[in-house]
Amino acid sequence: MIDYRRCTELVAQLLSKYDPEEQSLEHFLEESSEEFQDLNDAEERLVSEAFCGSVQYKALLDTVVRGFYARDGKHFLRSEQYLFVVIGYLATFQLEELGLQTFVRIIKSQDVPKMCKFLRFFFNVVNLNTWIKDEWSQIYDSNYVKEYWINHLLKWQPEIHNITDGLQSKAAKGPSRAKSSKATETKEFNLTKPRPRSLPVPQQIPTQKPHQPVPQILYKAPKEQELLKEQKKRNRRKAEEILVEVNMGQFKCATAEKSEKTKHILSEIVKEEQSKLSFNGYKSSQVPVPKAENVPVKLNAAAILREGALYQRQAEEEIRRIEKLVDGARDPTEFLEWQRQMREKDIEQQLAEIECRRLEGKLSREEAVLARQNLIQENKKKADLKKQETEKLMRMYAEKRLQEEKEMRDLVEQVSEGHKNTKQARLKLQKYKQQIVQEVTEESRELLRQALEEAEEELRKKFELIREIRAMESVPFIRHKFVDLTETAGHGLNCEMSLVELRERLAILKEAEKKAEEEKRDQIITEKQSKQQLLLDTLEQISLHRAALGKAAVMKLEEKKAKSQASKSSASKDERVAELQRKLEEKVTERKKQAAIRQSHEQNRSRLCKASFETNHWKELEESRERQAQLLQRGVVSKGTADRKALYEMARTTASTTWVLTS
Repeated sequence: MIDYRRCTELVAQLLSKYDPEEQSLEHFLEESSEEFQDLNDAEERLVSEAFCGSVQYKALLDTVVRGFYARDGKHFLRSEQYLFVVIGYLATFQLEELGLQTFVRIIKSQDVPKMCKFLRFFFNVVNLNTWIKDEWSQIYDSNYVKEYWINHLLKWQPEIHNITDGLQSKAAKGPSRAKSSKATETKEFNLTKPRPRSLPVPQQIPTQKPHQPVPQILYKAPKEQELLKEQKKRNRRKAEEILVEVNMGQFKCATAEKSEKTKHILSEIVKEEQSKLSFNGYKSSQVPVPKAENVPVKLNAAAILREGALYQRQAEEEIRRIEKLVDGARDPTEFLEWQRQMREKDIEQQLAEIECRRLEGKLSREEAVLARQNLIQENKKKADLKKQETEKLMRMYAEKRLQEEKEMRDLVEQVSEGHKNTKQARLKLQKYKQQIVQEVTEESRELLRQALEEAEEELRKKFELIREIRAMESVPFIRHKFVDLTETAGHGLNCEMSLVELRERLAILKEAEKKAEEEKRDQIITEKQSKQQLLLDTLEQISLHRAALGKAAVMKLEEKKAKSQASKSSASKDERVAELQRKLEEKVTERKKQAAIRQSHEQNRSRLCKASFETNHWKELEESRERQAQLLQRGVVSKGTADRKALYEMARTTASTTWVLTS
């Protein structure tokens, strides 16, 4: 069973919230999906169709509702205008689909007197044929409005009129009372009392529309905070992964080139901290600070300690290796040298094969370029034959086009004479419509002026009432209460004290906390200085190890360069590589020769084509001039049309020649 009252009120509520400038219809329906949860399938279909149709034809329905408020609905609330919009849409566009019985149920589900008054105004024959028709014709085509909408409403007008009369008569009579059957008692001079008249149903007092509920988005955290939290988690994971890679990579990011600069910055920071801090009557600058000369500083404390421990382990491993050699262990240097030589031979063979493959690829490319050039020459010959055929077709098409233009020019002159008569009739109809619109606007202005005067009087009374209420609320309420800070609260507790005593005890506790904090700071400074001395010592060891590793790396790089030069020279000595290079040079020279020959042929051919086309062009111009002169002598065409044809012939011939030359 469909609850029509709830459906119509829900559509009116959605229309009051919807703003087409801020959001689209589909997006608004998705956001309002929570309000459709309590509806069944039939109710949801009715609500969605009524809402979409009311939005689509809102301009038509708003004109009717504004006219109703200006004439018959002055005492109705403005908050109910969307309800009248929904009823107007159902009556105009959905009456045949719903049926008359369903439409009567929808009217009965609302306030019956208001609905009857609106339907009487809307289905009034005079209103439909005059100002409603004119207002709708300004938005849509007048013939369409009259045929599909006005005639449709006039067809249902008698039935709607009967329905409204019946509903109003029932509302005026009120609820029927059941007759009570009682036995008559005979009394002397007891006449039958007349039945009291039935009181009319009081008109329902319009209630104020409830305020819109607070949107749920205010109680939800914004999405930006969640995105920031996720980004922080991802950054933290990346930092942990980078830290693990740094620890596993044996601190390769450290460099000793910037050690002097970082050492200077660190000493400046220590001096500033010593000048600022002062505890227990002496400055921290009085404490001796260890000095370090020529010590590189680049890493943080944890990295320095880890790198120092790494170099310490390497030194211990080297000592153990030397001790084993002293005890008689075998040195693997001979085996490693043999292994290195075999690897170098394998690398030389691989380089020679790579060079051969590279030269074979270049050779195949040159052969492909030569084949492509030969194919281009054949295609050009075919294109020349095709261009000659297209030139003949273009000439035939131009002659046919001239004949068609002459026929079209005659047809246009005949049609232009017919358009002049239709313009005059259209102007007369437009003047008649403007006169009707002016009469209707004058009536509507008078009605609007009366409505504004009544609204201003009502607002003035409300303002006076609000002013009196605010004056009553602004009367001050004086209340004095004096407090003695030295007295206790009087609760009878052992730990009870006054505010003055409490403040003194808090001051003593603050002094004790401050003293403990100063002692803690002194302890932290001493620990920090000892830690800095340890870091400087480890940095000295790290710089020595890095210098040694740098010298070893330079020696290895020089050895690699010498090996690479030797491998290149061996690769160039290969006979197969030399043979491929020779073939490649022959193909390159052959390709260049063919390109030069082809370029010279193209220049000669373009020069000959240009000369032949220029002679044909001027010959065609002279022939067209002779034809125009003959036509003028016969009097077939005027001088202006002859000039235009001559210009057209000239443009056509120039276009054809330029097209052929550019192609």
